[in-house]
Amino acid sequence: MPRRSRIDAPGALHHIIARGIDRQRIFQDDADRDNFLDRLGNTLSETQTACFAWALIPNHFHLLLRTGTTAISTVMRRLLTGYAVSYNFRHRRHGHLFQNRYKSILCQQDTYLLELVRYIHLNPLRASIVKDLRALNNYPYCGHSGMVRKSSHEWQDVDYILKLFASKRPEAIRRYREFVKKAVGQGRRSDLVGGGLVRSAGGWAALKALRRIGAYRKGDERILGDSDFVKSVLSQAKEDFERKHQLQSEGMSFEHVINRVAELMDLSPDQVLASGKQKQTVAARSLLCFWATNELAISQVELAQKLKVSQPAVSMAVRRGEQLAGDNSYSLRD
Repeated sequence: MPRRSRIDAPGALHHIIARGIDRQRIFQDDADRDNFLDRLGNTLSETQTACFAWALIPNHFHLLLRTGTTAISTVMRRLLTGYAVSYNFRHRRHGHLFQNRYKSILCQQDTYLLELVRYIHLNPLRASIVKDLRALNNYPYCGHSGMVRKSSHEWQDVDYILKLFASKRPEAIRRYREFVKKAVGQGRRSDLVGGGLVRSAGGWAALKALRRIGAYRKGDERILGDSDFVKSVLSQAKEDFERKHQLQSEGMSFEHVINRVAELMDLSPDQVLASGKQKQTVAARSLLCFWATNELAISQVELAQKLKVSQPAVSMAVRRGEQLAGDNSYSLRD
């Protein structure tokens, strides 16, 4: 079956899980972990993406992010591509580092934010990387240590989470510690990372109870939330899809985008497609890549083939094009 597109919107809360290919290690040592965190911090800061929780495990990682000005798919492409290249260079290896697509679950914030923070921060304990909560408090490769200590990474929004427990920081930390301690024995939560219908219903027990009385709920494996939230998200995603379809039905083809970019940049269509590092040409191709991927839903792989460049080059061009369009209020429509 064809894979379904990711669902995203400004302010959306995402639980991200990325695993190594064949569940192999993606972090060999602290140098790898530090490299990843540096890249993560730079990417989040540059894209104004909030991070509420995170944990690095030898063969995968968890992030709890809120979309800022940049789509979460763009944020993850930058992070994963950059880290994979540096990891392969350092360890003299070739090929893919990560398993196919990362998992992205759009979450209902009011209901699940604190549950997800706790679940993600307990991962090193569940994976036996640390032996107890005392050790977790000082483990530097998980967001929990930043929650209970005065120092933390600037890109982790500790204050936002602590204020949900209490207005004064010492009391907030105490309540957060108690909250985390209560879940130490819970183990893996399939309702937080498993099937969408199960999550939408509130777990297997709730789902079975609903089915006993003949009630069925709307579910989707990309979404964590109650049935109304799932329906609302899917409705918005449908509207976005229909907007892109409308553009195509109006004759908004790839060639039309090329012509529109040429008009805005005072270039010929051939110049827009030409290779080279001239400032105007680079800007034009960047705008073309941004609109082609975001408005016409052309995949970056397909676009790379059209332009005869690499997919990472397209990814960087999309990022430049997004900023260019925003800074200059460029519109695809005439």
